[in-house]
Amino acid sequence: MAPKRKAAKRKAAPKRKAAPKRKAAPKRKAAPKRKAAPKRKAAPKRKAAPKRKAAKRKRQ
Repeated sequence: MAPKRKAAKRKAAPKRKAAPKRKAAPKRKAAPKRKAAPKRKAAPKRKAAPKRKAAKRKRQ
């Protein structure tokens, strides 16, 4: 096996100077929050009508 050549160390690239930070834009005052509308009570669920099995059987 041929002797491996030591990888040449690459010179570090010159670091770029950080771009100047922009000043934060003045924050807008939050709009006054509206009072939540009163929640409506859920309507009572209707019970499923019993399936008419006898009628089906007659039809066959």
